[in-house]
Amino acid sequence: MRKPIVFQWDKGNVDKNFKKHKVSDREGEEVFFDKNKKISQDRPHSDKENRYILLGKTKKRRLIFTIFTIRKRKIRVISSRDVNRRERKLYEKTA
Repeated sequence: MRKPIVFQWDKGNVDKNFKKHKVSDREGEEVFFDKNKKISQDRPHSDKENRYILLGKTKKRRLIFTIFTIRKRKIRVISSRDVNRRERKLYEKTA
């Protein structure tokens, strides 16, 4: 990803992940700066726009699974939650 990274938070997605998964917007942003993050395209959900899967750690070492898209050169986080066992293994396998 090129810098600077700009995030798009609006009333449609601000605090949504905290309410559902206890992941704050700040934590959702932190994973993008994890030097060991893993990013892949979310092909099954990319029919209307390109979506991506990111596995990364926050500053407090919490491992997060994030779905995001890029709109007008801004990152829009769609969903962030704790990883499951299989996702943790994927992150640790190549970290």
